[in-house]
Amino acid sequence: MKTRVLTTIALIILIWLTVPDVSLASTDAKTLIIKATIGKVVKLIVDTNTVTFPNVDPDKMKQIPALQGDIKVTVKARTGGTSPVTLNIIADGDLASGPDIIPIQNVIWQASGQGFSGGTLSKSTVQTAGSWKGSGVREGVFRYFLNNSSNYQKAEYQVTVTYTLTTP
Repeated sequence: MKTRVLTTIALIILIWLTVPDVSLASTDAKTLIIKATIGKVVKLIVDTNTVTFPNVDPDKMKQIPALQGDIKVTVKARTGGTSPVTLNIIADGDLASGPDIIPIQNVIWQASGQGFSGGTLSKSTVQTAGSWKGSGVREGVFRYFLNNSSNYQKAEYQVTVTYTLTTP
């Protein structure tokens, strides 16, 4: 009986030594921290850089539409969730041709698209052409018109208008 017990013990030890160690598990874990820095970005896209009004008899048309028709405006802003995003417009003077002028307030625009607004051009006061809250892409359409008059002098007039997109 003693021999049998010793043989059994020896057999168990032999099996234990030849079988791979499955009962002793080991693990190793590492963590990874992912960071992203997201800053403010604003981008303004206007699909034309020229607005042209044709010559039209004032008795036939009181308000001349620009030849370009609909001007697509795209506003892209990445900012805080409740931060204001504003599109402003201002003229650098009156429509001028040498000493002859057409007062800039004779140019108006209509706007469509969520947050976009129409108005009258000014050379002294910034006009709001759009207003939103938070990040996003906004698309709108502007249509420009010139109030027509028989009092204008024959000439080719020009002025520069600046759009400015801002977010604090």
